[in-house]
Amino acid sequence: MTVLGRTRAEAAAAWRSFLRRRTAVFFTFFFPVLLVLIFGALVGTRPTGGGLFAEPPGYYVAGYLAVVVLFTPLSRVGSEVARHRDGNRFEKLATTPLTRMEWLLAHTLVNVAVIGLATLLILGLVALVTGAVIGISPALALLAPFVALAVALFCGLGALLGRLADSADGVVAASNAIALPLLFLSETFVTPGLLPAWFRPVVGLSPLTYFARGARIVTYGRAGPVGVLPALGWPGALAVLTVLAVAFFAAGAYALPRTD
Repeated sequence: MTVLGRTRAEAAAAWRSFLRRRTAVFFTFFFPVLLVLIFGALVGTRPTGGGLFAEPPGYYVAGYLAVVVLFTPLSRVGSEVARHRDGNRFEKLATTPLTRMEWLLAHTLVNVAVIGLATLLILGLVALVTGAVIGISPALALLAPFVALAVALFCGLGALLGRLADSADGVVAASNAIALPLLFLSETFVTPGLLPAWFRPVVGLSPLTYFARGARIVTYGRAGPVGVLPALGWPGALAVLTVLAVAFFAAGAYALPRTD
């Protein structure tokens, strides 16, 4: 069997496994919907009103998308690696032609498909509930590579967590401990001007910043308030995200155990 055949077979098995977990399917799509309803409909935005959510609704579309590209791959891939370790599945996989890189690629492709569907749901819901204007233009197609690269990046990080954590519960705790700070300190919902001046350069260390900045440009039309990347447009953000995605994916694939 070829590399493509092995990857496709593993991806098909992973997709069926995801669909069988009905609770996981439900909350994968329900969580971003709930977030949009709470912050978009109940809290709302207050343009020029100061404080949180002081930008127009379109500014926060990238933040809603950041939630799913961050939390879903971290928890799903990390937990999958932990379950494989507990069930000694990697030891069994070591007897097959499937490589660690192919295994992670297959699960990344499944996550790209799942999060791609969630992205379409979020875009439609945000436009319906918050009144955000999302321009339909050729630039909007750039959202696809931003989402795919961010998912690959956090799938790699999830694989690292699954390798380092001692259990599935440990993966969930570690992923939440990493994801929550990243979510609010990566130019998603909190604008750079609300952060202390001494802390703003640290935001540039977050890989999620580059996704949020690029996704905001292609959905909102501009980057919003100037932060730590004033001269970095979508090409620069995409380039940095590509390098980080390759690095984290390679590290995650290398970290997968050959045996348990």
